[in-house]
Amino acid sequence: MLERILAWLPSVSQVMLSADRFYPSESLFEWLKKHGWQYRLRLKSNYLADLGRGDLISPYALASVLWSRYEANVSLFQCAVMTNIGILHESGHFDPWIIAMDCRPNRAKVLDYASRWCIEPMFSDLKSRGFGLEDTHLENTNRLDNMMLIMALAMYWCGTKGHDLAFNNPTPTEKKACENAEVDHWSIRKAYRSALSWFQRGLRLLISRAQNSQLLPEFAVVLRIVIGGEGLAIDMVTGDFGFNPIRSTNGLQ
Repeated sequence: MLERILAWLPSVSQVMLSADRFYPSESLFEWLKKHGWQYRLRLKSNYLADLGRGDLISPYALASVLWSRYEANVSLFQCAVMTNIGILHESGHFDPWIIAMDCRPNRAKVLDYASRWCIEPMFSDLKSRGFGLEDTHLENTNRLDNMMLIMALAMYWCGTKGHDLAFNNPTPTEKKACENAEVDHWSIRKAYRSALSWFQRGLRLLISRAQNSQLLPEFAVVLRIVIGGEGLAIDMVTGDFGFNPIRSTNGLQ
């Protein structure tokens, strides 16, 4: 997958890869070093590291006695993979962050890993709280590629349309909240509890249009979206489409 992404990028691109603890491996470190990518990779607690003192130790053991620690030129996987490690265990967090990085470790570099969390809402939008990708049960890689392209276009439309709705067509609850200057007013608390993301606003509009045979977004391509096991063929230029509306919401909730 990284090779495919590399082919898309301009040769002058500067990339920093952030990955969860399930992904780091000897081959990944070697690939990143070969292509000059920066990285912040979270390590599992059971990894063993050679700090250059003649013995192997788990970084998790270090985190259990120190709130923070930074080690340069650390060997991982009992081989020649050399990296730098930053350990940060903040109050209120059960597990420490044990982050391997390509640069000299310090607190700021460890916190770079936090930028990875911005992708979590997107995962949620693509799956159970949005398009329901897991319900398609697709296994063929070509079909998955096509589906990801469709969802990328649909997500962009939902986000931009939801943004417009939030600012230009707020709900009655939101309008009521804007009329009150008191921070703790009941209308503000109610608006906060019922708040929707821009994506969710746009998604609801997309589903409503499909259910009511209204004109769908002009993506300027013919797409096929699988909704609840039913095929929905859409010509985004003309708006012509057809499907069985009885099961229309199963795959796009």
